[in-house]
Amino acid sequence: MKHWAGFPSMAIAWCLEYAGLRLADIEHVAVNQLSSAHLVRKGTYVLTHPGAHKLILGRIRNRQRRQGVQHLLEQAFPGETFKGARHAIEHHRAHLVSAFYVSPFREAAVVSVDGFGDFASAAWGMGSSGGVTIDDRVFFPHSLGIFYEALTQFLGFPHYGDEYKVMGLAPYGRTRFLNQMRRLVRLAPDGKFSLDLAYFNHQSGVSYQWENNAPVVGELFTPALEELLGPRRVPGDTLTERHHDIAHSVQAMYEEAFFHLLSRVRDLHPVPNIALAGGCAMNSVANGKIRRRTPYKRTYVQSAAGDAGGAIGAAFAVWHDQGGARRFVMDHAFWGPDFSQDDIARLLDASRAQIDDAGCSVQHFADETKLCKRTAEAIAAGKVVGWFQGRMEWGPRALGNRSIV
Repeated sequence: MKHWAGFPSMAIAWCLEYAGLRLADIEHVAVNQLSSAHLVRKGTYVLTHPGAHKLILGRIRNRQRRQGVQHLLEQAFPGETFKGARHAIEHHRAHLVSAFYVSPFREAAVVSVDGFGDFASAAWGMGSSGGVTIDDRVFFPHSLGIFYEALTQFLGFPHYGDEYKVMGLAPYGRTRFLNQMRRLVRLAPDGKFSLDLAYFNHQSGVSYQWENNAPVVGELFTPALEELLGPRRVPGDTLTERHHDIAHSVQAMYEEAFFHLLSRVRDLHPVPNIALAGGCAMNSVANGKIRRRTPYKRTYVQSAAGDAGGAIGAAFAVWHDQGGARRFVMDHAFWGPDFSQDDIARLLDASRAQIDDAGCSVQHFADETKLCKRTAEAIAAGKVVGWFQGRMEWGPRALGNRSIV
């Protein structure tokens, strides 16, 4: 399930089966979260912001309620015991490692931008033969990811991951609200950014539900945002020109802040390559402008750039810490399960009654050219086609192997 927030027991089971391993064979497990990271920052924030202790204590209680990795693994695999080492990797280090370590580059600037993780929303540095070094971060409560997510909610798209809808809506509008956006996001000379917190309430303890379902995030903006931009859009309401213009201005503001940061990173590390991670690295519109608007010649974004990809970042961080060398390049997204023609035939046979009841028929095309022609005709006729081939994509984007066209 896309954006699943529970313990990934089925994914782990598939990976073990594919590799021919059992739980007892695993020597290391890495998680992209380090609760002890930035404790001084967290403490200072609590002391200087009345009411912030409620937010921090709420997060601590949520983590305490979660079962430990070893217990969850042994619960998911009854009768097996995990005897390996457990490693907690700071969130943005995992992102940066996931961006660089599987890239084709020998050296590259590395940038991670997202909502939040381990009290930070962005980090940047350099990847080289010595590993990944981090120059600096943007810390809570300032976040480009929160800015984009809050405006996504404002535009009537309430679900986690709906930001792509705003990105898709943006080309239909104009930058009529860019001055208002610049009141929400402020750029600093050192490449960093900050939010005007009068318009956002994530620092006050917005609810986050992450266990065993799709993530649900509480409302991230305050009534002041409606005073600035006018009334919010209710989900299901007609999208008007005003909504198009707000979406366009949100995207423009994100790009302004994003390229402001990249300019600073380029000054620090004048190399031709850049690798990106974090949820904001899924903003393909901005990514597509990097070559045109910066001196970078090559850009790498791995397919699971968001928090799911923190798994590969945490794993490779431990691999590097244990002395492992770089040798794997993730040059495609198709790492999931696949199914044979025989598997599909058995499924169709088992579903024959449902297919007949629906008034449908099964056709087999031995010639791929005829299959593509029939698919094109269906699309041209306004029909919806589910396209299934090869191994499943890893990451939130449908890239042709599991796609609705």
